[in-house]
Amino acid sequence: MLDAASLAPRTAVVTGLGTTNPLAGDVAGTWQALHTSRTAVCALDEDWAEALDLPVRIAAPLAVDPSVLLTPRELRRVDRASQCALLAAREAWAQAGGEALAARVPGERLAVSLSPGMGPVLSVMAAWDTLRERGPRRVLPTAVPALMPNAPAATVGIELGARAGIHAPVSACASGAEAIAYAADLIALGRADVVVAGGTDAALHPMTVAAFAAMRALSTRNEDPTTASRPFAPDRDGFVLGEGAGVLVLEAAEHAAARGATVLAVLAGTAVTADAYDVARPEPSGAEQERALRLALERGGIDPAEVGHVNAHATSTPAGDVVEARVLARTVPAAAVSATKSSTGHLLGGAGGLEAVLAVMALVEGWLPPTLLPGGIDAEVSATGLDVVGPEGREAPGLRVAVSTSFGFGGHDVALAFTA
Repeated sequence: MLDAASLAPRTAVVTGLGTTNPLAGDVAGTWQALHTSRTAVCALDEDWAEALDLPVRIAAPLAVDPSVLLTPRELRRVDRASQCALLAAREAWAQAGGEALAARVPGERLAVSLSPGMGPVLSVMAAWDTLRERGPRRVLPTAVPALMPNAPAATVGIELGARAGIHAPVSACASGAEAIAYAADLIALGRADVVVAGGTDAALHPMTVAAFAAMRALSTRNEDPTTASRPFAPDRDGFVLGEGAGVLVLEAAEHAAARGATVLAVLAGTAVTADAYDVARPEPSGAEQERALRLALERGGIDPAEVGHVNAHATSTPAGDVVEARVLARTVPAAAVSATKSSTGHLLGGAGGLEAVLAVMALVEGWLPPTLLPGGIDAEVSATGLDVVGPEGREAPGLRVAVSTSFGFGGHDVALAFTA
């Protein structure tokens, strides 16, 4: 582990990790599942999938039912996206010290930066269904607090008593990563000493599935769900909708050092750019993706040649994967690249949070999670020379720099650079 006392005072360090996702309900279970090269993609076990004749009937649902982990009151008052965020935040907070940390950070120095990409979709649709079917008097008074896009951040912030600000920057599938980048800024600017940061989403609803399917963004491999999420494959046909959250506890290095905290990694550099090109397609040259990656490394004082690992955004869409592969190959050519959505599906706003957790775990454990590659590697990707980690994962002893990239609809580009 790192010596926090040797770091610059306003450097953000990672002292806690948490997740609930389609593979497992915690970090240890997720890491173990990745070691077994397992995918969480399966046939949708929902009546509406067949009843509505949806073109997509596969997904990556949560591995753990929140109803067995949360109280009835918590389940009534908050949306499933907020439930995921709460569970992930509790795990991360406990690892960072729990009550001992709470005793060392006053609420005025504690912030939350935690974002969904879609927002609490299930609550929006449930409130609309109630209005249509039962009338306005039956709409619950908890509907608005549940369906606000900032509800997951508020839920976590209220539980922890975070009074240095509760933030929810929303940037589609880059939301979780942008929330983490914003958290690092809060620490660097001295506006908070500890920030609970990450992403969440839970949008498995027929409207969402139909809408993404209409865009042809989702895989339609209904007869073979376990191979449907295939980043970098020649016959990839879209992503698989997943749900879940990933959360980090970020802390000023001086604060972590003063309390003798265990530092898992340093969030050395972050960057946010935008394509300003198209709401659903990446700009073909990947220029702004590359700029985000280079800026994050520059701000972290990292030579691109030092990057040993990238947890890529790599959604398994025809348009996105090749552009990202070219960017990574020309920017960080020495890095091995994992596309963990092949195992987890795409958690939308939760993806950036979960993949940041996995990037830190790669540094801590010296092991790179797999890309399952059921369809092999696209010739255009191979031509870039990109070093894609295969389905068994890879040992990486002494790994010093790991990057997580996130790219969202709307042209949002985010890169996070972690060091050991």
